[in-house]
Amino acid sequence: MACSSFVKLNSLSSQWIGQQSFNQRPGSSSRLATRRVSVVRAGSYADELIQTAKSVASPGRGILAIDESNATCGKRLASIGLDNTETNRQAYRQLLLTTPGLGEYISGAILFEETLYQSTTDGKKFVDCLRDENIVPGIKVDKGLVPLPGSNNESWCQGLDGLASRSAEYYKQGARFAKWRTVVSIPCGPSALALKEAAWGLARYAAISQDNGLVPIVEPEILLDGDHPIERTLEVAERVWAEVFYYLAENNVMFEGILLKPSMVTPGAEHKEKASPQTIAKYTLTMLKRRVPPAVPGIMFLSGGQSEMEATLNLNAMNQSPNPWHVSFSYARALQNTVLKTWQGHPENVEAAQKALLVRAKANSLAQLGRYSADGESDDAKKGMFVKGYTY
Repeated sequence: MACSSFVKLNSLSSQWIGQQSFNQRPGSSSRLATRRVSVVRAGSYADELIQTAKSVASPGRGILAIDESNATCGKRLASIGLDNTETNRQAYRQLLLTTPGLGEYISGAILFEETLYQSTTDGKKFVDCLRDENIVPGIKVDKGLVPLPGSNNESWCQGLDGLASRSAEYYKQGARFAKWRTVVSIPCGPSALALKEAAWGLARYAAISQDNGLVPIVEPEILLDGDHPIERTLEVAERVWAEVFYYLAENNVMFEGILLKPSMVTPGAEHKEKASPQTIAKYTLTMLKRRVPPAVPGIMFLSGGQSEMEATLNLNAMNQSPNPWHVSFSYARALQNTVLKTWQGHPENVEAAQKALLVRAKANSLAQLGRYSADGESDDAKKGMFVKGYTY
């Protein structure tokens, strides 16, 4: 599988110059016959998509992911004793999105649909709060994971039905990039069926997003679940990204107008030996250099249950030497954990919680520049957040 996927990926160069074939006619010499040209395109939004991607992938900045579904946001609120109501969700997201100076470290924010249409208690649209800080608004567009029939107890991501019309509405509301998360489980195989379904779904979503003015974040998350070594993760990651880029090209997706949200290449969370940031950086960059074209402007890593400090240390290690892409972050829990614990749902704690967010955002900004030091990190920042079988 890995070998065939690699061949697929490396056969794509013909797409950029048109497709040609040599046809042999009876009684004649070989001649060059030109077939229909396959054009990489992104409709009328091409220039805007490239500019949006560059803005998100700007030096020293990354993405704040606050696109948790209402159910998952409810779990976060429950951890500090709050009920899962729209008022409480709005209050928490207002805390995050109105943090003064956030745009210095954050270039994009992924929102849940509810948040995209919400305003502050003073009536200012959240989208406008982001724009005032030079932060690009983004939107989660997938409809979640469901069981994949015929697989090894694996999942597929739904949401393609109606995606074009929804994306057009999200664009009108101010969103300029999109996110679609599917997952791959190493303990479950992964099966060839699950890999193909994940890659094809991501590619169709990406093409539809670009056609409606949204930069697609391509996210096949390789779950941390399992006791496998880091070498096994690398093997699976290479297979996954070979399939993904094959189908992205098949769907004429413009690589300059996408962003990636990969998992870092780490051992399984239950593996007996923990890898150092330097080892994780080495394996992760090996995978990227083998599979990701330099045309892609930004690699925005997910944290996937790592502690706040681990996620920052690993990102910092990857930026100790130049990369062909902007290597940065798109963190949810690794930016929000300390913020929630500081806030506790009390209005008098909002300012302190916003300062906590800036501390984490600045730490990851420094890591994107390769200048982070873990000196002085709090105990909370060192606590792992992996949950076996975690659902969003």
